[in-house]
This record gives sequence, C-alpha cells and structure tokens, in this order.
Amino acid sequence: MKLCFNQATTLNNSNLVKDLEYCEKHGYDYIEIRTMDKLPEYLENHSLDDLVQYFQTHHIKPLAFNALVFFNNRSEEEYQEIIKEFRGMLEMGSKLGIEYIVAVPLVAEQKILKSDIHQSCVSVLRELSDLAAPYGIGVAVEFVGHPQCTVNTFGQAYDIVEAVDRANVGLVLDCFHFHAMGSKREDLERADASKIFILHMDDTEDYPIGFLTDEDRVWPGQGAIDLDYILSTIKQKGYSDVASVELFRPEYYELDAEEAIRIAKETTLQVLARHYTLEQV
Repeated sequence: MKLCFNQATTLNNSNLVKDLEYCEKHGYDYIEIRTMDKLPEYLENHSLDDLVQYFQTHHIKPLAFNALVFFNNRSEEEYQEIIKEFRGMLEMGSKLGIEYIVAVPLVAEQKILKSDIHQSCVSVLRELSDLAAPYGIGVAVEFVGHPQCTVNTFGQAYDIVEAVDRANVGLVLDCFHFHAMGSKREDLERADASKIFILHMDDTEDYPIGFLTDEDRVWPGQGAIDLDYILSTIKQKGYSDVASVELFRPEYYELDAEEAIRIAKETTLQVLARHYTLEQV
C-alpha cells in the first residue's frame, strides 16, 4: 500500500509548492492535485513544465486531478462546459502523468428521480471514458455522503460503474462518505476491488447519519468510522494500491502546513498498519 496526500487537508493553510515540499520530505508517494484552486494558483507564477520537471526529479508523483465536479444531470450548455473542462484536464494530466481524474456527481436542491440520475451518470461517464481512453487515464467517481448529492452511497455509485462497464471507470471509496449516508456493508462486500481506484482515508465525529458534513472529519483512527471493517474488507478482496488522506477540518487549517502533513501521515499509517504492509521510502 502506498500513501497519498489530498490537498483538501491543507486547503486554507498551504499551496501546491509547499504541499509538494512537505509531502516529499515526509515520504508520501503520491499527491491528489486540486484543480479548482491549488493548480490555477500554482500556474499564476509557474508553468506546467515546471511541475512536470518537479515530478521527474522527486519521489512523489501525481495520482489524480481532483476534481471534475457535478458532471451529471446538467443542461446541454452546462454539459458542454463539463466536456471542455475534462478535455483540458486530460491534456494537462497526460503531460504530468496522472493516473485518474476524480469525477464528483451533482449536488443540488431539486429532487431528481434515481432512474434519471442513473441514466445521466452512465451516459456521461461513457463519454468521459471514451475521451480518456487514448490518454490512459482513468475516471474515478466519488459518491458524496450528503443527502443533497445525487449519488450518495457506495451501492448506488457501484451500480452506476457496473452499468458503465468500462475498464477505465471506477470508484473513489471515501471512508467518510461511506459512513456519512449509511452505505451498506453488503454492497462493499459484493464489490469487485478492481473497480475501487482510490481509497480516501479519514474519520469523523459521531453525528447522526445524514447530518455529517466535511468539516466534521478528524484524523484517521480518532473518530466513529469503523475503518478496520472497511480496510479488512477491501484487503480481503485484493485492494492494496493507494490510500489518500483527505480532511476538511477547520481546526487543522490553523496548524502549520508541515505539521498537518506530518500528523496526517502518522495517524493514517497507524490505522493502515493494522492491515497492510506499507511501502516506505
């Protein structure tokens, strides 16, 4: 198992240059780059070639662009903008050598029938799959454990990915999102581990199902999620790729960025080590 850092963990107290420096120093293998803020900020004073050069000369590598947001059940005009954005991600991602683009389903106030959500997601993801295939980049769908997200449980997301039936379309299994809307254990137990592209490590305060928000996340092993169940289940199924720590805790943004990156690694490894042999540099 290799270790990845998701930039949400230092969203308000760092930038891509610092995250890379500290993650390299503390032995992370990968980074998930935030495309909605941290990458554009970086490109204000650096070039994409600078980033390519960095990854070529350092241990840490780019795992994913995070994220293409709200890809399903959009108007035709909005859909065309999604496709345009995705094409741009593919071009940049190909130069950097990323493995995945994370795709986040629509979060909306209006009610949408589950059948319409399913149909839209399958249609769009097949289009994204076709576009991504020549680049060798996968599409990792991240369900969001919130009542207003159109795809908010593991089982719903897995059914969509199964229907898409493309080798380069899979899931992000985020432990917080799995817990937050009460995803069913039997859905995880029936899943094919090859369809889990990225594991997001996190934990949460113990609020009722349906009331949890990203800000309730805490360091792995310090909350209410049964991480041992999730990890033991996916290990038994053969998942041993990458664990990416992703938190949005306001108090953690008050920490020095390097301290947050260090603690994120230590707490994540303490949990992972109960199930996996960790590849450390």
